[in-house]
Amino acid sequence: MSDAAIPAPAERGWGKLLIALAAFLFLPHVQPLRALLPVEDTLVLLLPALAACCLVGWWAGGRIMLAVIWVALAAWVLVQSAAPGTFDNLVRGWSLVLAGAFGLVCLMRLHQTFFARGLTALGLALVLVLAMSTKGPFSPGRARQAVQAELARRNTESMNMLRSVPQQYPAAAKWMPQLSTMQDAVEQQLRATAETGSGLAPSLLLLESLGALALAWTTYHRIGRTRIGVPLGPLKDFRFNDQLVWGLIAGLAIVFVPALDFLDGAGRNLLVFFGALYAIRGFGVLSWFLAPGALAMMLVVGFAMLWLPVLTPVAVLGFMLLALAAFGLGLGDTWVDWRRRARPTT
Repeated sequence: MSDAAIPAPAERGWGKLLIALAAFLFLPHVQPLRALLPVEDTLVLLLPALAACCLVGWWAGGRIMLAVIWVALAAWVLVQSAAPGTFDNLVRGWSLVLAGAFGLVCLMRLHQTFFARGLTALGLALVLVLAMSTKGPFSPGRARQAVQAELARRNTESMNMLRSVPQQYPAAAKWMPQLSTMQDAVEQQLRATAETGSGLAPSLLLLESLGALALAWTTYHRIGRTRIGVPLGPLKDFRFNDQLVWGLIAGLAIVFVPALDFLDGAGRNLLVFFGALYAIRGFGVLSWFLAPGALAMMLVVGFAMLWLPVLTPVAVLGFMLLALAAFGLGLGDTWVDWRRRARPTT
C-alpha cells in the first residue's frame, strides 16, 4: 500500500510505447525471428502480465473495472482452443505462472525497482515450472521436443508460402531463374536458425518474458492512476546491480572449461540472457552520450535498410557491430561507470 503513495513523474506520452508494443507484437511473426524466438504470439505473454499489474493496482486502491477488463481480455486470449500437449499450451501455462509470480512479487517487494521485480519474478516462475515438470507430463526434454516441432512447423509454413510464389506469379519465375536455388538457401538458413532457437529457447523465452513485463508495467502506468511502483525511466538511465556480472562469468566458465561441457546448453543460455542485458545497458550508455534521438534514428535507418536486398548485408553487419559495441560498453560500465564522466559538449 505504501508504494501507491510514491509520487509519479510526469507522463511521457504514448508515442514510443506504441512503437515498442507494435515491434513486440509484430516482429516475432517475421522471418528469421519467427524461426528463432520461442513465442510467436507475444500477446499471450503481454495480456496476463498487464492483468496482473491491474490487479495489484486495484489492491493498492485503484479502479476495479480496470482490473476486470484486462483480466477478462487475458482470459479470453488464454482460453483460445489449442491441441492438447502442444507448444501453445506450454506458452499459456508459462504466461500464467509468470503473471502470477510478477503480481506476487509486486505485492511483496513494494520498494523494489521494476527491473529487480522482473528478475525476481522470472526466477520464481522458472523455479515453479521446473518443480512442476518433475511431476507433470512435460519434462524439460519433452518441452524441448515441443519447441523443435513448433519451429519446424513455422519453417514449413514459410517455405510453403515461398514455394507458392512461382505458381502464383509465373512472370517472376521467368525473370528470376535462380529462384529455386534461393529457396533452397533460405530453407537451409531457416533450419540452422531453428536449431539455434531450440537450443537457446530458455534464455530467449526469459528475454521475451522480461520484455512483456516491461511493456505491461509501462502500459499500466499510462492507463492506471494508482501507482504500483516507479514508472520506467529513459533508456539512458538504465543500469542494474553489478553483481549480475557473475551470471555472465558463470556462462563463460561453463562454455570454455572442458570439464563442464555436460552443462554446455545451460552455459550458452546464460551467455545469451546476461549478454543481452549488458547489451541493453550498453545502449543506455550510448543514449547518454549521443544527442537525443540519435540512437533511435540509427536503429530506424538500419531496420529500413534490412528491407532493401542490396543493403541487407550492410545493415546486418552494422547491427552486429553495434550490438558488440553495446555489449562491450555495458560490460565495461560495471567497472568504469561511463555515465559518471562528464558528457562531451562538442
